[in-house]
Amino acid sequence: MSLMIIIIFLVITVVSVQIMSKRTKEFLHMVQLEGYLADHYLKWLSMNKKRAYSLSKEKMTIKKPLVMTQRATRLNRANFMFSAATIALPALLIYTITNNTIVGGIILLLAIAGVYYYQPLIIAGSTMIMKPIEDNINMGFYRSAQNKIKTREDLSVVGITGSFGKTSTKFIVGTILSQKFNVLNTPESYNTPMGLSKVINNDLKDEHEVFIAEMGAKKIGEIREVAQLAQPKIGILTSIGPVHIETFKNIDNIMKTKYELIEQLPTDGVAVFNYDNEYIRKLADKTFKEKMLYGLENVDGLDIYAEDILVTENGSEFTLKDKEGNSIRCTTKLLGKHNIYNLLAGACASKILGLSLEEISKGIEKVEPVEHRLNLIESASGVIIIDDAFNSNPVGTKAALDVLAQFKEGRKIIVTPGMIELGEMEESANHEFGVNIGKVCDFVILVGEQRTKPIYEGLLDTSFNPSNIFVVNNLQEATVQIGKITKAKDVVLFENDLPDNYSE
Repeated sequence: MSLMIIIIFLVITVVSVQIMSKRTKEFLHMVQLEGYLADHYLKWLSMNKKRAYSLSKEKMTIKKPLVMTQRATRLNRANFMFSAATIALPALLIYTITNNTIVGGIILLLAIAGVYYYQPLIIAGSTMIMKPIEDNINMGFYRSAQNKIKTREDLSVVGITGSFGKTSTKFIVGTILSQKFNVLNTPESYNTPMGLSKVINNDLKDEHEVFIAEMGAKKIGEIREVAQLAQPKIGILTSIGPVHIETFKNIDNIMKTKYELIEQLPTDGVAVFNYDNEYIRKLADKTFKEKMLYGLENVDGLDIYAEDILVTENGSEFTLKDKEGNSIRCTTKLLGKHNIYNLLAGACASKILGLSLEEISKGIEKVEPVEHRLNLIESASGVIIIDDAFNSNPVGTKAALDVLAQFKEGRKIIVTPGMIELGEMEESANHEFGVNIGKVCDFVILVGEQRTKPIYEGLLDTSFNPSNIFVVNNLQEATVQIGKITKAKDVVLFENDLPDNYSE
């Protein structure tokens, strides 16, 4: 075989793979959004074949862009080599056998076209090939972070998990404890072993006295893994409900997984439970470790609770009480009665670590709303925006509608694509969501015709005026519709915003 022919074949291969890099990165983005889990990505691929294999793409607004982390860069390089080999080797083999440049060239062009078209599957293969390597790298980071925590006997670690409310609770706990301690909080929604490992290895310093670790999971065993990493002495269970039911399959599995945090607490650890949640109550009752119970109902059996609650469109007031008979009046900027539960969780952790009710009250007053979780935005037009776009679940949607109902002036408008990851109950939950919307809202903007059908049907079941329902394809169209129907003092609730890996 001529050396010149080999060089030409290889140059064409490399240039072709570089040209298809834009298409490659689209699917690298999806793999990243699916947590680099090949099975999750392949499930996404099977549900989005038209989007994946269409060569004429509609321009889509990206909400969370691809981040070229070290892992993404490694996968991109591996995919480049895999794609190049898939293109070059068959062409070179056929040329070697036939010694015919034209035949070899035809095979090369066919391979280029095939690799370009089947890039969605090829990157799945690259992800599988890289998994053992990535697992080994991740284990190194994990052990390094775990050992760092073990050497810090002076460090108080607070672990927080729940089906919902854990991120808000994390920031609440951090704000209140900052009244007395130097606190490190995991940022945003960092709640996986690798996310926590990164924070511990890079950000945890000797001067930090408290580390607050949010712990997330989509299947049994994952909370145990992050708890063994962070080694908390205080474990907070905020809520249990039908979130990620597609992967958990049932509530019992969710309960088992969330309880892994409590099981991993040391013998001198303290478990903190939202005793008003029916599923958590069962777990609390079977726990024999030291525990602290909080809630708003049946207060005689609670350690921390709230009474005399006043919820307004600007926040809430309540009297914080403990079982010893102490009490203090608290004010918060957070919207909705449900956020009082998160504040009570923060009060429990703070009391365990020695804060007085006065210090806790001052901390509660300083708590700011978490971005995209029922935070209030006033626009230049006088329209009030409630941003609850982070994530939706059946309990959260009811809480958001309760907040919307608190506004006495202006018309009430909701923009939503509905709820996801609810498994078999997704359709019925969205139907109920539509019924609840119909009781509160004046106008409804549904994003995505197919996915929001159950909401539409639920609205009609309440005799909601169909003329006040607008179905749009994306958030851009929703924004245009808002501009057409709103006026000063109207209130617009953005409830959920589907991630980039979800589409019609």
